[in-house]
Amino acid sequence: MKSQVKKPKVFVAMSGGVDSSVAAALLKKGGEFSVVGCYMKCWSAWDQCSVERDAEDARAVAEKLDIPFYIFDFEKEYRERVFNYMVREYAAGRTPNPDVLCNSEIKFGIFLEKALALGADFVATGHYVRASESFSEQNAVSLCQAVDQNKDQSYFLWRLTQKQLKHVLFPIGDYLKPEVREMAREFGLPTADKKDSQGLCFVGKVPFDEFLRDILPKNPGPIMTTSGKVIGDHDGLSFYTLGQRHGIKIGGGTPYYVASKEFQTNTLVVAEGNKDEILFKKEIEVSDINWIGGAQPKFPLKCKARIRYRQPLQKCAVFPLGHRMSKLRVVFDEPQKAATPGQSAVFYVPAKALVKEGGELLGGGVMV
Repeated sequence: MKSQVKKPKVFVAMSGGVDSSVAAALLKKGGEFSVVGCYMKCWSAWDQCSVERDAEDARAVAEKLDIPFYIFDFEKEYRERVFNYMVREYAAGRTPNPDVLCNSEIKFGIFLEKALALGADFVATGHYVRASESFSEQNAVSLCQAVDQNKDQSYFLWRLTQKQLKHVLFPIGDYLKPEVREMAREFGLPTADKKDSQGLCFVGKVPFDEFLRDILPKNPGPIMTTSGKVIGDHDGLSFYTLGQRHGIKIGGGTPYYVASKEFQTNTLVVAEGNKDEILFKKEIEVSDINWIGGAQPKFPLKCKARIRYRQPLQKCAVFPLGHRMSKLRVVFDEPQKAATPGQSAVFYVPAKALVKEGGELLGGGVMV
């Protein structure tokens, strides 16, 4: 009797949304893997009903696909590794990107560790991004932009390491969002017409301003224009980010934008209109650097970068700074608006690993 070859096992992170549902369906249809569906419970403090609904949606998809389904409770790890960091950063006046940390610490951190411990060979997610299929120890895995440039999520994945990427699959990176929706309908998935989530990673649809004001104390101070005129009061510098227009609460018809936060005097400086040169920088510094391939590139590095999600890629030159090149100086060809401390600067070069168009993600860091 012929012995059956054991298929590699993949644990799919299923959020209850359409993208991760289709990721699981594609892997099941392909027949190459033994597929297991998994839902991560990371935050239920504000919206327990939404968490339960998403978990049930994920379970319904797993039942439709006839795959095993697990629920993992990572609330403790999420609070320690993501939420507490986010609160500290806002309290310090910076604007963190929790989705970046959520990916590296939770989805491709504790979830990957748990999956491997339970016998998985890979984990898969519904991220719009592509990875080269170099799973050997000798070859580095390249991470590239998704075919759907509008949905590309590579910006949030710059902290991933080779150790993580060698165990990760991204099944929908080669598809456009409308194609993913259509496939969900063809598979008969119960999430086919479910709206995309717009909230914080795992937190849900809590209004972000309300979210911050629930957890940070107020520290009122003056709002001053770039010309030195005091025109109002703010609730605390932690509640504002560079380039912000809405929520400043200044009367009149003139649009004001946050230009800087002066911590020594607890002053919020605003620019009149969005063309003021104080809002723009040609140079930034970046710390907490990670290179996807594991090794530093050759400097000076001519590449492209983005400093916010979905920003068109910007030409720049990157230079090493500090002891052991612990920081980078990034000089852009064109001035960049609202380069915000705490947010990510992410670097790309033309992709070599994949035939289709799209940049290869070199790595990134946190703007200081």
